Amino acid sequence: MKHATPCILIVDDEPLNIRLLEAVLSKNGYRTISATRGPEARALALEHEPDLILLDVLMPEEDGYATCERLKQEPRTSDIPVIFISALTDTTSKVRGLEVGGVDFVSKPFEKAEVLARVKVHLKLRFTYRALIEAQAQRLAQVQDAQQALLVQPADLPEAGFAVHFEPVLEAGGDFYDVLPVGETVFDYIVADVSGHDLGTAYITSALKALFSQNCNQVTSPAESLVMINRVLCRILTGGTHITAGFARLDRTRGVLHYVNAAHPAPVLVRAGGEVEILRPSGDILGVFDSVWFEPLSIQVRSGDRLFIYTDGLIEGFGEAKMAREQGLDRLASVCAAHGGLPLAAAVEAIHSSLVPPGVPKGDDTILLALEA
Repeated sequence: MKHATPCILIVDDEPLNIRLLEAVLSKNGYRTISATRGPEARALALEHEPDLILLDVLMPEEDGYATCERLKQEPRTSDIPVIFISALTDTTSKVRGLEVGGVDFVSKPFEKAEVLARVKVHLKLRFTYRALIEAQAQRLAQVQDAQQALLVQPADLPEAGFAVHFEPVLEAGGDFYDVLPVGETVFDYIVADVSGHDLGTAYITSALKALFSQNCNQVTSPAESLVMINRVLCRILTGGTHITAGFARLDRTRGVLHYVNAAHPAPVLVRAGGEVEILRPSGDILGVFDSVWFEPLSIQVRSGDRLFIYTDGLIEGFGEAKMAREQGLDRLASVCAAHGGLPLAAAVEAIHSSLVPPGVPKGDDTILLALEA
């Protein structure tokens, strides 16, 4: 259970330093817990989920940098701000602390007033971040009652270089896609699948449209955007509803494709020369757990390379032609490669027609979105 009083974890192999910090922080109204070793600190962080961590660098067995890196790799502790407190004062040490995920660096011997000021600043930022999430959740709870937002069409954003085929089972489906400009030559491409097939799931796509628009920008990585979006979804989704998503960011100037997968079917990359790659980064589902983790993938691309993102209805077959997901994925990759010589929009239509026979009853929505570098 979270307490109203902020909790701070102090990590230092010198008990005297811990007692000094405990005295300063307790006198100013903070709760404290402490550890003298990195592994012990990580265990306490998982158990208590403190609001902030004061972390020494020079410790035996596992130094503070390693402890911080491991905290950031664990979904439940990844967003806890870490302030390093160390006798190391050189610029290289400070930069290393920031690179592994720390938010600040205080030099020893520390001044009480400086420690308190930095603690206050970073707690205020953390609580503001939480408040923003709650505010978004409240606003978007109302958005869910509205009709599905209009989906962007290739003609609306020709510079994004994409084509899409969307076929909902109902008049408004639970599958969702969007394409967003986040820089002069940088675009985000999202395909998502809301669990369930009734009309009610379609209303969630309105919230998704707003969430991606609010949280996608050039200074926030796709993984960071999904973490923020997940926090809000956990507060507005009910009845076991969850979401999978594929999120691609293409930087056309640099020729770099970033991809993050939230438990979504693996996308297919078809190179201009015909080579096919199935991308399989790991990632958690959205809307179920407050803490999620994603494996970011960055790939160099050249003009003519194409990425195909889709929903699972496209690879599971229809009618009596049901198939295992891996079998359907292999089939999709083969069909995508076979139509590589067509213009992008024509290729998408031909691929969809090959995989979704006309006249066969469909039990799921289908989206096939392709982007070309």
